[in-house]
Amino acid sequence: MSSVVAMAPTLARFDLTRGARESFAHRIALALVWLTIAVSSIVFSEPAPVDALTIGLMILLPVIGLVDAKPMLWAGFAVVFTMTACGELSAALARETGVAVSHMNVTLYLVGAWFLFAAFVAKSPERHIRLILNAYLLAGLIAAACGIAGYLNLFPGAFDHFTRYGRASGPFKDPNVFGPFLVAPLLTALHMWLTRPLRRGVLPLLAAAVLTVGILFSFSRGAWAATAIGFVVFGYFYLITADTNRERVKLASLVVISIALLGLILAAVLQSEAISSLLEQRAALAQSYDVGPDGRFGGQMKAVGLILENPLGIGSEIFTRFYHHEEVHNVYLSMFLNAGWVGGFLYLMTCLGTLALGFRHALKRTSTSPYFLIVFAALAGNICEGVLIDSDHWRHFYLLLALVWGLMAADQRQVRPAKLLRDLRPFLLQSSLIIPPARRQARIVSAA
Repeated sequence: MSSVVAMAPTLARFDLTRGARESFAHRIALALVWLTIAVSSIVFSEPAPVDALTIGLMILLPVIGLVDAKPMLWAGFAVVFTMTACGELSAALARETGVAVSHMNVTLYLVGAWFLFAAFVAKSPERHIRLILNAYLLAGLIAAACGIAGYLNLFPGAFDHFTRYGRASGPFKDPNVFGPFLVAPLLTALHMWLTRPLRRGVLPLLAAAVLTVGILFSFSRGAWAATAIGFVVFGYFYLITADTNRERVKLASLVVISIALLGLILAAVLQSEAISSLLEQRAALAQSYDVGPDGRFGGQMKAVGLILENPLGIGSEIFTRFYHHEEVHNVYLSMFLNAGWVGGFLYLMTCLGTLALGFRHALKRTSTSPYFLIVFAALAGNICEGVLIDSDHWRHFYLLLALVWGLMAADQRQVRPAKLLRDLRPFLLQSSLIIPPARRQARIVSAA
């Protein structure tokens, strides 16, 4: 007995040391997650730094227990993994197996990253989503600043490094990816202005202005559409779930400020004849390269014919090598080509199912609701943009998908499934701006 008593202090010191060591490991892991997201915009080459860090996190986070793979995530993973397996089968039957298999292997990696970040968010929703959104905001500001500097050629070599096809691309290889990447950081900055006192709202507004100019200078019609859709979705859900009428008035003032700010930005940039000419050209619904049998629409008609003739698909990257001179510019048609009828349907079901589940979840009141509105609105814009471009290998698309699924999975047990009456309550009552719901407001703060 005396020997046990004598050993107690030693055991206590051992447990405390182990606890401190685990705590230190967790802090290091969280710092690496932050760094991974913060450098996610630096993709001059493949693989990018974010890929090396993400692969490291795939090993580190499960080992130290910073993931929580809930049943909902396993169900979603089963769907997207089956989609990828269909793509691998199609690649094995392709005319050029090597390039098709390589493409689908990248898709498999992105699916793994989706599951990792979704389980990471599900582990500690509030803390982890704040960490990711803060890092994402920094990544967006860095990318936007590079894109603006490149387009305006603010220093030697800026135009060569940060523009493509005469449009701002920042540290991305394509302006059509650069623009949509900035939607989530823009909504994050706007959310910070809405939830902070007016005296602390200057910096978020400046950040939003920088991000808006970056999106504008991408001259990507898809990015403009994704931004508009994201802003409308975010504004709608913020309006009907706001705690007070004061918050709704602040949202209305944000809309007015945004329109005025966008008008000032357009008035300033239109002073340049080159910018105004490119803006007028890109604002047209149909470009010269869209029409005709060799244009974008002609290529999509070829893709539809190939889909109907090939239930198993033709394999990734095969369309541009043997059938048309450019990509399909529609991710849903591309997935039917890459993964056959089953894989294409599963991808479409994943996107539409996420929108449906996300819409329903956005009407619920949880501790992470403010963050969910940001990522869901940004994801909705990117999903809709898929009809204009091939987005199946966009890293930020899978990240947003992971954040939405991770928050939905984590909140499953926090709230009861909404009944029809509860889902309709925001429309019937809150539209009058008289009976706001009681909801704890959360703010995005610096990561601990």
